[in-house]
Amino acid sequence: MTERLIIGMSGASGAPLTVELLRQLHTFYPQIETHLVVTRGGEMTLREETDLTLEDLKTLAAVYHDNDNIGASIASGSFRTMGMAIVPCSMKTVAGIVSGYSDNLLLRAADVCMKERRKLVLVPRESPLSTLHLRNLCEASQLGAVVLPPMQTYYDHPQTAEDMTRHTVKRILSRFGLESGMREWTGMDTQHRDM
Repeated sequence: MTERLIIGMSGASGAPLTVELLRQLHTFYPQIETHLVVTRGGEMTLREETDLTLEDLKTLAAVYHDNDNIGASIASGSFRTMGMAIVPCSMKTVAGIVSGYSDNLLLRAADVCMKERRKLVLVPRESPLSTLHLRNLCEASQLGAVVLPPMQTYYDHPQTAEDMTRHTVKRILSRFGLESGMREWTGMDTQHRDM
C-alpha cells in the first residue's frame, strides 16, 4: 500500500518550513505520496516570505487539493494516510481543530486524522501566546495532536536561518518515524563544567 502524508499550510508566519518539509519529503522519501492543502492565508504568507508561488509549491507535492474541495480524498477516513502535519499552523486553525469546526478541507483533514487516531502534528507560529492560544494548544494536545512549535535549539550550533528551518523539519519528520538525521542530545559532561 502506498504511504501517504498530508501537509497542511495555514496563514501563520513560517512558510519556509512548509517549503523545506516538502523538499525533504520529495528528495529523501519519494515513495511517500504527499497531499498538500493550503489556506488562502497560507498562500498569502508564501508570497510574503519566499520567492515562490503556490504553483511552485504544488510541484513539490504529489497531489494538491483545493482548500474549498471538502469532498477531496483526504476528507475521508477511508483514505488511509500516515497522518497530517500542519506547517505552519495558525491560531485560527488550532481553534477550528479543537472546536471541530471543519468548514474547509484543511480543517476536515485534521478532524479525520483525530477521529481515526492518526498522527496530527501542529507547528504553531505565534508569539507571544495569549491565554486563549495556550488553552487551545493544551486542548489540541489533550485531544491527541502533537504540538511542535519551531523552537530553536543551540546545541547543534546553527549558523543560518536555513539551519534552524532544517532542524525543525527534521523534528517534524521524526514524529512520523522518518529517519531525519537530526543530531541527538547525548548528555552534558558536568565533571569539568561550572554550573
